[in-house]
Amino acid sequence: MTEPLEHSTGPGDQLIVAIDQGTSATKAIVVDRTGRIRSKATAALTQSFPRPGWAEQDALEIWDSVQQAVTDSLAGLDPAAVVAIGLSTQRESTLLWDRASGAPLGPVLGWQDTRGAALCARLREAGQAERVRAITGLPLDAMFSASKAAALLDEHDPDRVRSRAGELCLGTVDSWMIWQLGGGRHLIEAGNASRTMLLDIDAGQWDPWLLELFDIPAAVLPAVVASTGPFVTATALDALPSPVPVTGVLGDSHAALIAHAGWQPGRVKVTYGTGSSVMGVTTGQHTPTGVARTIAWDLGTPTYALEGNIRSSGATLVWLARLFNTTPAEIAASAADSSNGVTIVPAFTGLGAPWWDDQAQALISGLSEVTTRHHLARAGLESIAFQVEDVIAAIATGEDPIEVILADGGPSTNPVLMQVQADLSDRRVKTTSVSELSALGAAHIAGLGIGLWSIADLEDLPRNGVTYTSALSQHQRRDKQSTWHAAINAAISLPRTSGAV
Repeated sequence: MTEPLEHSTGPGDQLIVAIDQGTSATKAIVVDRTGRIRSKATAALTQSFPRPGWAEQDALEIWDSVQQAVTDSLAGLDPAAVVAIGLSTQRESTLLWDRASGAPLGPVLGWQDTRGAALCARLREAGQAERVRAITGLPLDAMFSASKAAALLDEHDPDRVRSRAGELCLGTVDSWMIWQLGGGRHLIEAGNASRTMLLDIDAGQWDPWLLELFDIPAAVLPAVVASTGPFVTATALDALPSPVPVTGVLGDSHAALIAHAGWQPGRVKVTYGTGSSVMGVTTGQHTPTGVARTIAWDLGTPTYALEGNIRSSGATLVWLARLFNTTPAEIAASAADSSNGVTIVPAFTGLGAPWWDDQAQALISGLSEVTTRHHLARAGLESIAFQVEDVIAAIATGEDPIEVILADGGPSTNPVLMQVQADLSDRRVKTTSVSELSALGAAHIAGLGIGLWSIADLEDLPRNGVTYTSALSQHQRRDKQSTWHAAINAAISLPRTSGAV
């Protein structure tokens, strides 16, 4: 699907192609030197769930979607005017491929995939969680790449002989895309590397103790580089007549934070998608309980952020839509003014921040004979806002007070959800009129990388949207939070089902 906004390219135009590779689709936008989006396109993707807790994608389908989105985005524009490429990617998703042939070995294990939960549980029981968190800034959890990497190697290189010999490449989606774009260079951007649970985030290097802990040979891993590279010159995009440098790479949530100018104090960015990322730049060294410390970006020196990841937000609406044989948009539109006491805890693959319980079970409470799908739809929307507020509350216990929530992603266009978020958070919620914010952030970082603009230039760009403020009393807010947390405690207390991994 393509959406050209301007069909002409004039003499001297300098265009940036920004690719946002996500779970459900790959998007591409074309941005000019003024920061305007000139064209955009989307290529849909599939995802499979072969077993409870497993989430997989096809690496070659991902690459095909990149080609399609870029080609469609440049329709009607002069591809010779493209001076740089930026990448925004899903982060913890992990894959393994053959270094000689470039052929993937098995599927991409998606960021929602928790097949490494048993390994993480054993390591926690062995008392390793505190040291892992001290080195990586991350909780010892199966959402991050390390246990997925171990699972891939256990299946395809159980004795690690090929890995140690340098015959295999293990990487995140940005690594795969850089490899495909640049003809076989194995690299990873620093912010993405910080999500693997294998990186010492203060040293910016793979940690030998962690590699031994997860049995990951160093020779299988990519080299870590800054967010503005140096990366590769893209020679493999069909739509481009000549090589174009890749000058900026970020994880999708990091890219959205850049596009929001989220380095300004008192702000936290919430990207509402299949899951949700709540992220804010931090100037402190303290990591509050329940959230992670991560590299936001590296422009020569790293900028750090506090983040909490929610595993199921938009995915909850997708589940409800499947249940009622309709669409997520229709589910959201049909939500009642009240859930009538119904609470949904969407722990389909456990709970992320701030609970970090990969054994928590999804549940619905408060059902009665008068419950309708409209009440369930409302409860689904509220479950998103409740989870986001839990993470923001955890971040706000640190050294960086939060006054404004910067909202983006598909569900942020729903005014009911945004009002619920403001009600539960008692903070201003500001949406954006740009639906491709992660892609725009990738364009911004690529423009920085090529010297097309500065941080000050980016800060001066207009950012239009809608602002929501709370309409709830403190008493109402406390009552709702109390009911939600009782349901969360129940989800954590439920025994494992026989189908759980």
